[in-house]
Amino acid sequence: MSEQSVLEKEVARLIVEALNLEEVKPDQIAPEAPLFRQGLGLDSIDALELALAISNKYGFKLRSDDENNKEVFSSLRALASHVEKNRQA
Repeated sequence: MSEQSVLEKEVARLIVEALNLEEVKPDQIAPEAPLFRQGLGLDSIDALELALAISNKYGFKLRSDDENNKEVFSSLRALASHVEKNRQA
């Protein structure tokens, strides 16, 4: 398992806090592991809550109709990369 980058650690904390994942510690989220289904087991409601938390923290919106959402939410690493590219300074 590869280590989390600084931003990945920050996004992992946001995931755990926003979704109240009491049984998961942020450093337990593998950067390349799937966030949905077999990975963390997140669902579509979790995706909406997570998109809102990201919007509030990083200043950009994740749209539900974006054709890239499957890739953006595929793993912690993919999500952190998307945040890095789109966040407001």
